[in-house]
Amino acid sequence: MSREVNAKEKVLLVILVLIILGFAYYRFVDQPIRNNLAKAEAEYSALQTELTSVRIKINELQRMQDEIDEIAASGKNSYMPSYNNAKEELALLNNILNKSATQYSVAFTNVTRYADQIRREFKLDFTATDYDSMRDIIDKLTGVEYRCMIGDCNCSVIKVRNAQGEEETALSVSTTATFYETLVGGTADAGLPPDSSKKN
Repeated sequence: MSREVNAKEKVLLVILVLIILGFAYYRFVDQPIRNNLAKAEAEYSALQTELTSVRIKINELQRMQDEIDEIAASGKNSYMPSYNNAKEELALLNNILNKSATQYSVAFTNVTRYADQIRREFKLDFTATDYDSMRDIIDKLTGVEYRCMIGDCNCSVIKVRNAQGEEETALSVSTTATFYETLVGGTADAGLPPDSSKKN
């Protein structure tokens, strides 16, 4: 039972084949390409974001390196000694103050710990004969080899008597400061407070 396919049926068959080919192209060629392009664009966008983040980090690291180089070039680089460096820090303060202050007192007031960083706060009161002597002491404190940060500093003019009993003006200075130490290479002892970084 065979019959000849007429022209109308041939046209319909051609249209059907074209529809099937079009669907196959859409399903197996066009859609995968579009999906891959969308995926590639998403990956490109993610890489661009990551690249921007890396560039920001590089710029920040470069800025920090520039600061380190600048500090090193100025000759004022300091470091954090290992805990417990209290005796050496007190000796350093005494050495500075004995040369320029007429009288002074040093009192270590507080020790705090955050992870491996130790902060040793102290209060310093001293009397200097003039502004240059006071400035010399402050400059030496900020330029010591151990990491030291000066806090509040108050200065007032006072009257004192010299060795001959004569009244002279002097400068009375009261300041707070902090020495920084590290537990790296140090040994914890009973004087070390708990690690505040572990508090909830």
